[in-house]
Amino acid sequence: MKTVRIDAKGMHYTPLNQKIRAAVADGAEEIILDNILGQRFIGDGLRGNVRITINGVPGGDLGMFMSGPTCIVNGNAEHAPGNTMDSGMLVIHGSAGDAVAHGMRGGKVFIKNNIGYRGGIHMKQYEVEARPILVVGGTAHSFLGEYMAGGLVLVLGIGKEKAMTDRGIGSGIHGGEIIIRGDVDDYLLGVGAKKFEFTESDLERISPVIKSFCEHFDLDPAEFLDTNYTRIGPASSRPFASKYVWE
Repeated sequence: MKTVRIDAKGMHYTPLNQKIRAAVADGAEEIILDNILGQRFIGDGLRGNVRITINGVPGGDLGMFMSGPTCIVNGNAEHAPGNTMDSGMLVIHGSAGDAVAHGMRGGKVFIKNNIGYRGGIHMKQYEVEARPILVVGGTAHSFLGEYMAGGLVLVLGIGKEKAMTDRGIGSGIHGGEIIIRGDVDDYLLGVGAKKFEFTESDLERISPVIKSFCEHFDLDPAEFLDTNYTRIGPASSRPFASKYVWE
């Protein structure tokens, strides 16, 4: 395996991303980035199967438009990791900021701890081939899954009394599903969101996702393989239809 190591200490994001692209073009299969501190756009638009290990805290839009690579972050991440990502995987061994998986179209984003506001906003799906998945180990702040058009958002609430306590869950959702560990109070739901029974069939569907998440973070999946979840989806395909006047 061809491995490239880059020390990014004090480096502006532009030359850093140029080095990453050059390494991928030169056939690197693994890239290790040390001393990352806020550099933006890492992995943006990259294609192929390269694995990027990020030691530090990457800046905004990690993996934007990415198609195929895997990014492992040994730390936290700033806003919008996975923005409009096509495929591949982001694994963040910490927490992330707002708008995680914004407009994501495929692939997986795994966050060990917590995320900020508007996680999973406008995630979208193309039939069964391109189904984005966002898994949050801890909790998420308000407007989780806002305007979702497809995909899966899963919140496990590890270490929390309740997995979700912020409002606006699924506000404007018109596709996809949000699955939250435990019960969810009705007043936390956003406009257009509705709770559905979580069944054994649902558990069978998401079990591979839970097992994969736990494998990445060295957790025991058995703790999460039951039906103690709330499933949230769209009440209709036009959640704001009543807001408009037609003549």
